Amino acid sequence: MTWIKSTSRGLLAVFMIGAGTMHFVNTDFFMKIMPPYLPLHKELVLVSGAFEVLLGVLLLVPRSSRLAAWGIIALLIAVFPANLYLYQHQDILPASPIIHLLRLPLQGALILWAFWHTRPLGKKS
Repeated sequence: MTWIKSTSRGLLAVFMIGAGTMHFVNTDFFMKIMPPYLPLHKELVLVSGAFEVLLGVLLLVPRSSRLAAWGIIALLIAVFPANLYLYQHQDILPASPIIHLLRLPLQGALILWAFWHTRPLGKKS
């Protein structure tokens, strides 16, 4: 089970680093999905991207991986309003309505994935 969890942690880290990098590569897209009630759209996009990259890297460091997993959970909860706003304004990202709908529970699946990595990397985890 240890190699499965290690591989999973690596995949989650790559996902987070990749997603965070996209905040810098495609800042305009992420600014479009920011709910209007939030201030400082560009700054929030860049800060959330930086945290995604940082938490992804920290997930790969054994001493900080459990704390990083908790940070990923907090970050995923914090960015959920943007995903909800995108669902409510589907013209921002032209796709099938079912694709927009499936993005919402995907956030929950990512939270569960990160939660698995808040547990010790022992044989019983």
